[in-house]
Amino acid sequence: MSQAFAPPAPFGRRGPWVVGGLAAALLLAWTLAGDVRAGRRADSDPEALDLLRGTAAAARATPYEGTQTRTAYHSGAPVRTVVTVRHAPGGATLVGDASPVRAAASATGSLAGAAATAGGLTGFTPETLDLLARNYTVVRAADGLVCRRRAKVVEARRADGSAAGRFWIDAETGLMLRRELLDETGWVVAAAGFAELRITAPQTVLMSAAAPAPAAPWAAVAAAEVAELRAAGWPVPDELPGGFALQGVRRSGASDGHALHLGYTDGLADVSVFVQRGRLDARRLAGWRRTGSGGRTVFRREGRQRWAVWGGDGYVYTVLTDAPQSASDAVVAAFPHGAGWPERLRRGASRIGTWANPWN
Repeated sequence: MSQAFAPPAPFGRRGPWVVGGLAAALLLAWTLAGDVRAGRRADSDPEALDLLRGTAAAARATPYEGTQTRTAYHSGAPVRTVVTVRHAPGGATLVGDASPVRAAASATGSLAGAAATAGGLTGFTPETLDLLARNYTVVRAADGLVCRRRAKVVEARRADGSAAGRFWIDAETGLMLRRELLDETGWVVAAAGFAELRITAPQTVLMSAAAPAPAAPWAAVAAAEVAELRAAGWPVPDELPGGFALQGVRRSGASDGHALHLGYTDGLADVSVFVQRGRLDARRLAGWRRTGSGGRTVFRREGRQRWAVWGGDGYVYTVLTDAPQSASDAVVAAFPHGAGWPERLRRGASRIGTWANPWN
């Protein structure tokens, strides 16, 4: 019997759908554009790459406390959250709500709060940095100031020379102080950074004062199991349009894998794709914006991240990302709504045309 789709908490009772991964997360270089991107690796500035490479170690080793803000911009309207943070090397990082600015963030708070953004304030993993260098030209820009601290600035640029991402790195400690993601027109679509920062003296290991979060109902799927899922008809592409590469697959629920979380990243932005067997119950999406895409209805919502939900071919799809709208649209177009998923991937790539990585 067809199974009704219950959206992730707070929309249903299936438990929170966590955005995995890094900081994705989430995602792949399109085959036809791969050779062009690969040729840009040599154009990156080694000093800029070294600065980004050091951010992860600095985040682990530097004791600090302060306030961080995360902001998403939709049609110019910011959705902002503010948290207090305190970190000691070798211990936990205390994080507490400081001042939620927009109630809209609460609709996606359980997901967005769990998301770890590619190249976020905790820095880059080697794998994510490799993807960044493959998809963008990474260069130094003019130094700046964040929290009255001198910062070395690094930009990730598209093939046309426009900035897709910008990073402020503390000149003294190597900490990531701020990061911005920009769309093709130069507008900032997402930003995260310190509003206040104090480098503190080393201290004893911190224990989180917050209540422990419930265990995420997602289990990692091994590569051999991914091949079995594909053979059974589950759409799990290795790559998506725009340079997004699959970073991991997780499964929720019954042993037959009735829901999957696919995490992708292009080194700069993350995309989470949730795939669930069943049919979409549109009644649960009252208040969402209905749009048309490729002959099917897609429900959209913007908060701290962009959401897109639709049904097709016996599955329900949810895309969650902080990438610009163009990247989100390309990912949605790449997944099925009637044709088989390999054909949909080809169609999604063709819709991008000469569009260069939207960030992304």
